[in-house]
Amino acid sequence: MGENGEGGSSTAVRNTAVAGAGCGCLVLPLAMTVTVIVTIVYGGFGVLLAPLIALILLFSGGGGSDSANEDTANETLTILQGDGKGELDTSTVPEDLLDPVQEAGKLCDAIGPIVIVSQIEKESGFNANLVGLNGEQGLSQLPPDIFKQFGEDDDDNDKVSALDAKDSIMAQGRYMCDLAKQAQQLLDSGEITQTTDGNGTTNTVLDLALAGYEVGMDAVRAAKGVPQTNEALGYVLAIRAQFAKYQGIGAPPSGATPGVTPTSAA
Repeated sequence: MGENGEGGSSTAVRNTAVAGAGCGCLVLPLAMTVTVIVTIVYGGFGVLLAPLIALILLFSGGGGSDSANEDTANETLTILQGDGKGELDTSTVPEDLLDPVQEAGKLCDAIGPIVIVSQIEKESGFNANLVGLNGEQGLSQLPPDIFKQFGEDDDDNDKVSALDAKDSIMAQGRYMCDLAKQAQQLLDSGEITQTTDGNGTTNTVLDLALAGYEVGMDAVRAAKGVPQTNEALGYVLAIRAQFAKYQGIGAPPSGATPGVTPTSAA
């Protein structure tokens, strides 16, 4: 996780552009649902996420009537722009991870289980044994110094290890709650400004916390909001893109997302 930031603030996702089509579109032809590559305009940045799960979910493989697809599209877009605190569809979470995901999502009001599981998929693809390039370990891929600060023996096996699924997830939850608290303090002090307009709300507590998880809160503070970088914006979008899936709204078409093999460390 880097610490580089640039000035600017994020805006909620509202405008979309289809790469290669040359036009701003909300509803895409159903024939393009699996192969489309989408660019989301987020805070003035075109962040390429291919495929972007959230917009693929809008069409759920093209089944159903146009009216039903449009309703799903609107619902999915609303969820993507929301606070991530909808009701978790428990069938979308690996069974052995469900309890810690739900527990971590209840540690503070700012973060829910949908945010937690969306981050886990992004960070590790549910591989509890993953070791990152900079020493990050486990499901949540926290840097070693961050895990040392927030990790506890949550699974009661007499050791604190990022390779233990519950230890990792609960540390993630504590860290996200701490980041959300810092984000709220920055907003309350006026160091970061939040505005709402026709494009949505800038610099929500959730977006600031997610950006802090990826690039560090120092970078968020220096940028006076979500840094306008592909790293920060791309991470926020990638997490939000999965909210609808974990609420059970639609499902990615076969082959649209990489296969995920849930894995838990002993």
